Amino acid sequence: MIRVAVAGAAGRMGATVCEAVDGAPDMELTGRADPALGVALADVLGDADVVVDFTRPDTALANALECVAAGVHVVIGTTGFDIEPLRHVTGANVFFAPNFAIGAVLMMRFAAEAARFMPKAEIIELHHDRKLDAPSGTAARTAELMAEASGGPLPPIHSVRLPGIVANQEVILGDVGQTLTLRHDSIDRVAFMPGVLLAVRRVGGLSESPVVGLEHLL
Repeated sequence: MIRVAVAGAAGRMGATVCEAVDGAPDMELTGRADPALGVALADVLGDADVVVDFTRPDTALANALECVAAGVHVVIGTTGFDIEPLRHVTGANVFFAPNFAIGAVLMMRFAAEAARFMPKAEIIELHHDRKLDAPSGTAARTAELMAEASGGPLPPIHSVRLPGIVANQEVILGDVGQTLTLRHDSIDRVAFMPGVLLAVRRVGGLSESPVVGLEHLL
């Protein structure tokens, strides 16, 4: 049984993660940390094997460092912060993914493959109006993968923040006389849960840390 605590448990993603962990037969939800609940991360670390972090860009790094120092593995879904300091810490494993939806990971892979043959492209990402970072971590990672594949510059990214949206991304590639559009839509936060649970199950056995991207676990 994997003992799991959730940081950011009062948020919409955090609450959905709590429900998913609570329903997983091989996991036990041992803690819910969130300032809104009056529970600090330190209060839940002692009972956890893994912490799942869906908090804020200004707190995620400190949370991860606190988890590793306590010997607790951490799965990070928060984006918009620099993960480089996590490359130099030991004591527990860190897994970070800009997106935990399987379809989004496939879209990123297909976009990188297409960029080899159609290097001119732009990315449009749409998220709910409470998302703090822009561009999204998914869009930034997609642009990096496409640039690596094409050998060209990063594609431009356009960010939209509006109520009523969960998470959507569109990659439009253009060439003479044609365009190719790749689009992924998350219509409910439960789309991210299979990826989150997969990361929780695998983070403790990682051979290196941190690992970035759900594609490395598929």
